[in-house]
Amino acid sequence: MSAENYTPPKVWTNKVSGGFFASINRPVAGATHERDLPVGRHPLQLYSQGTWNGIKVTVLLEELLAVGETGAEYDAWLIDIMKGDQFGSGFVEVNPNSKIPALVDRSIEKPVHLFESGAILLYLAEKFGRFLPDDTQGRSETLNWLIWQMGSAPYLGGGFAHFYRYAPVKIEYAIDRYTMEVKRQLDVLNRRLSDRIFISGNEYTIADIAIFPWYGALVLGWANDVREFLSTHEYPNVERWAAAIAKRPAVQRGRLVNRKQNDWPGSLQERHDASDFDR
Repeated sequence: MSAENYTPPKVWTNKVSGGFFASINRPVAGATHERDLPVGRHPLQLYSQGTWNGIKVTVLLEELLAVGETGAEYDAWLIDIMKGDQFGSGFVEVNPNSKIPALVDRSIEKPVHLFESGAILLYLAEKFGRFLPDDTQGRSETLNWLIWQMGSAPYLGGGFAHFYRYAPVKIEYAIDRYTMEVKRQLDVLNRRLSDRIFISGNEYTIADIAIFPWYGALVLGWANDVREFLSTHEYPNVERWAAAIAKRPAVQRGRLVNRKQNDWPGSLQERHDASDFDR
């Protein structure tokens, strides 16, 4: 494979490209095998892995429980994306896009299937009336930044992180292109947080919960530390915001759920009860 002088063919055909995710990447959708999803005893059933997108949902669920919303009790089942669990028939039925996280709400007569982390955060915030302001201005600001995260993070994950960390060849143009965009996004957040405590203002919302695992974890050096390469010290407001959120007990619990890796002490592959954290 060469990064130089590549001329795209008239018609693209799939080929083995190597790289970290080669075993699970494919150009078609749908199930590859039959596998029913497990169902626990709680109304909310989460099927996920503790990636940055997965952590968004477990943090919100733990935050809801922390403020007394007992209806937010949940079972969290590990979907091992490197083993292709997301292509099992049961998971594909919940999420035809075969990406984690996915959530099933069984608290109502006809269970609701939810996928895409932003949609799950919004659904839970509206269901429980928490972490989403009631006033028009506050709600609009929160949704603006929630959607901003959805559109921006692919440049950080699938763009910068992929070409800097996982691609089988290092392509200077690709790394420079996505590094520039990630730094621009950090500057957007740094300016936003220059005169407010949280993303939407002085209230902690699902916008913070969505943005933190991607950009907060980045400036804190959680996993694949690239702080020196990105000069994240240039964004002190983001660092201050991230440090404050990382201290929240619900965030500390949420980051541990559905972790396949054992790199964080106390990590849980599955979570079915609050007492699981004590074990």
